[in-house]
Amino acid sequence: MAGVLDSVNQRTQMVGQNRLELLMFRLRGQQVYGINVFKVREVLPCPRLSSLPNSGRVVRGVSHVRGETIPIIDLSMAIGLLPIPQENLATSFVIITEYNRKTQGFLVSGVERIMNMNWEDIVPPPKGAGKDVYLTAVTRIEEKLVEIIDVEKVLSEVSPLGEDLNEELLTRGSEREQSSLPVLVVDDSSVARKQIERCLNAIGMEVIIKNDGRQALEYLEELTQDGSKAEDHLAMMISDVEMPEMDGYTLVTRVRENPSLRDLYVMLHTSLSGVFNQAMVKKVGANDFMAKFSADELAERVMEILDQA
Repeated sequence: MAGVLDSVNQRTQMVGQNRLELLMFRLRGQQVYGINVFKVREVLPCPRLSSLPNSGRVVRGVSHVRGETIPIIDLSMAIGLLPIPQENLATSFVIITEYNRKTQGFLVSGVERIMNMNWEDIVPPPKGAGKDVYLTAVTRIEEKLVEIIDVEKVLSEVSPLGEDLNEELLTRGSEREQSSLPVLVVDDSSVARKQIERCLNAIGMEVIIKNDGRQALEYLEELTQDGSKAEDHLAMMISDVEMPEMDGYTLVTRVRENPSLRDLYVMLHTSLSGVFNQAMVKKVGANDFMAKFSADELAERVMEILDQA
């Protein structure tokens, strides 16, 4: 799979245009799944795996890849399917990814191709699918349903992140003058929404939740249809980047184009690798960027921003 990653310049051309590149793969069976190429470092045939004592059951082992020791997660097992059989490892692949400041490999049965798509064609999973499904979105490609896995949910179960603030930040949060305006949080992952909401509530902030960029933009436009400004209603907006319907980069672009919204403070908060983000943040006009997820860092940054306002 040489050439899976494009150059920085090629990738940043899509920023603000509501587009993504989707790497499609299979687990067990014929169902096709997808992952944003932005998250992918490389794809390689399954390397030799070494056992990792006391690891979770979905971690098939570790492998040494380009000088790093990387845990290899059986993605089929992680979403509740049967594991990829041991005898099939020789023909399987590993997708090396960067999420939430960590590098890990996802063991998959086969890798198909990359599709250049519009986020408008990516939609949330059906409401009847249930709250515990491991999907963050779905789409159709050539009449086939492609399921986009909620990797943040998978990783939160494999390697849970600490969500409690340290005592110093809790004390600072309780002592500071509280903002009367809420924070708008935009994220398609239910796990990420809960993490951010708990963090901000712990420092006394009210939170308004929206599940994707389109929902957020419609909410902001409704708030300001009386001629008021977004900053009259909200302390700031914290938005994910990868979201169905409308991504975070496009959301920021639309916000900056609207006179009633353009002065709202916007932080992009994403599990995407930081390698490309500074150029993207500058291009779309966001105020700040933070990699997911550190409760302490997020709380401290939010308090600093609001205290300077």
